[in-house]
Amino acid sequence: MDINLIFRIAAVGILVSVLCQVLKHSGREEHAFLTSMAGLLLVLYWLIPYIYDLFQTIRDLFAL
Repeated sequence: MDINLIFRIAAVGILVSVLCQVLKHSGREEHAFLTSMAGLLLVLYWLIPYIYDLFQTIRDLFAL
């Protein structure tokens, strides 16, 4: 796993939390929710290859 991925995830988390706070204080709770969901989906999209490799390694380890 690359250290840049961890920094990107942290940056997305900070950005999403700031945007959600601004949107909630302006009365747009729906947009804040959609922003947090978009951030979550973006991070999951980045993590899917690593999760796939993890399951492949476990599968190869136990020879299933």
